Amino acid sequence: MVERDLDARGCAVLTQLLSPDDCRALAALYPDDRHFRSRVVMARHGFGRGEYKYFSYPLPDPIARLRPRLYARLVAIANRWTATMGIDIQYPAEHDDFLARCHQAGQIRPTPLLLQYVEGDYNCLHQDLYGEHVFPLQVAILLSEPGRDFEGGEFVLTEQRPRMQSRAEVVPLRQGDAVVFAVHNRPVQGTRGSYRVNMRHGVSRLRAGRRHTLGVIFHDAK
Repeated sequence: MVERDLDARGCAVLTQLLSPDDCRALAALYPDDRHFRSRVVMARHGFGRGEYKYFSYPLPDPIARLRPRLYARLVAIANRWTATMGIDIQYPAEHDDFLARCHQAGQIRPTPLLLQYVEGDYNCLHQDLYGEHVFPLQVAILLSEPGRDFEGGEFVLTEQRPRMQSRAEVVPLRQGDAVVFAVHNRPVQGTRGSYRVNMRHGVSRLRAGRRHTLGVIFHDAK
């Protein structure tokens, strides 16, 4: 199901990946800067409105356990995608081995992050590329409950195919749901073989309330 959806649309939903208690506990970390290496205010950089914080190492236990587990579930898809796109990269079976590859190239800063939006905030379409080594899939987990904690703030993907206009995909999520999606490119099967399409992701304007999201990126940053 996940592999089929990723191949068809570049994204797939994992329902109830985290419990409501886990979601609340992770969102509650946001005010405590001891867990984070940096804070980014989006408006200062033209990224949108809202803010996010990158976790520092060692990661909090729930994230430290979740990151390698998700990687193990996705690495076979990642390797198939790169082979289909003619990219001469193979990802190791273990996440620690992939991180070692990143760190040898100077990508030593952790990339899991916690995002916070309030009324009027949004995230512009973008790609999370942090260096030479990029794992082609990433995960965003909604920690807040739509309709109760916030209104609006939908997760949005766009796909640009060669010589075609961009296609948008809005992904409905509930608290604890995760969306797996392409970081940069994904393969699409055409009549003359496979070709690459370019993917971007963002968050639409929050109309009310407060929204927290956990982002799990598998490559580290320079």
